[in-house]
Amino acid sequence: MRPSHRQPDELRAVSLERAVVKYAEGSCFVKFGDTHVLVTATLEDRLPPWLKGQARGWVTAEYGMLPRATSERTRRESSAGKQSGRTVEIQRLIGRSLRAVVDLEALGERQITVDCDVIQADGGTRTASITGAWVALHDCLAWMKARDMLRGEVLRDHVAAVSCGVHNGLAVLDLDYAEDSQADTDANFVLTGKGGIVEIQGTAEREPFSEAQFLALLALARKGVGRLVELQKMAVM
Repeated sequence: MRPSHRQPDELRAVSLERAVVKYAEGSCFVKFGDTHVLVTATLEDRLPPWLKGQARGWVTAEYGMLPRATSERTRRESSAGKQSGRTVEIQRLIGRSLRAVVDLEALGERQITVDCDVIQADGGTRTASITGAWVALHDCLAWMKARDMLRGEVLRDHVAAVSCGVHNGLAVLDLDYAEDSQADTDANFVLTGKGGIVEIQGTAEREPFSEAQFLALLALARKGVGRLVELQKMAVM
């Protein structure tokens, strides 16, 4: 039995609350159990210098954790003077995941910046961020459509993410912090609504994992992302 007493293929309680920030073009407050992330999507009439004149836009992301998102206070990275390698890795992952389902030419020469701020962390902050970021991005694009700023469909598909791991020899879905810290293997899967693979991050914390175990994790991830995509669809109806 896993420490959380959930079934191996059971997600934590997930919620996606839209339009929670007054000023942002799109926003979502996403909860994966006790992991809570506030996501906003901001439209900006600017582009990275290397993209100017290419008749396409850009979607990028920033990620951060509040000092008391964890059991002990973590120093703000702004006061330290630089972002950690973990922060840079996660925000790049979020940006890549969103761009995988965006038609950048249809977006036009604009940038959408997605900010993911972790309010409370209990494992899976990057997967919750990606799942909620799709909702915030969807609403930002809807805001643009309502103002006749887009000529075609920008979003080509859903994208969502979930963690999986091997705990006491058992493949389990959506690890919380207690499970993740004890897992023999942990992985993050970013998949599209159509089942395409955007990114897989997998690590053997102790003994190397087998191909059979990897395929078991992938099967769990597909089930989990399928459920998350259904929740996204319900949220934006």
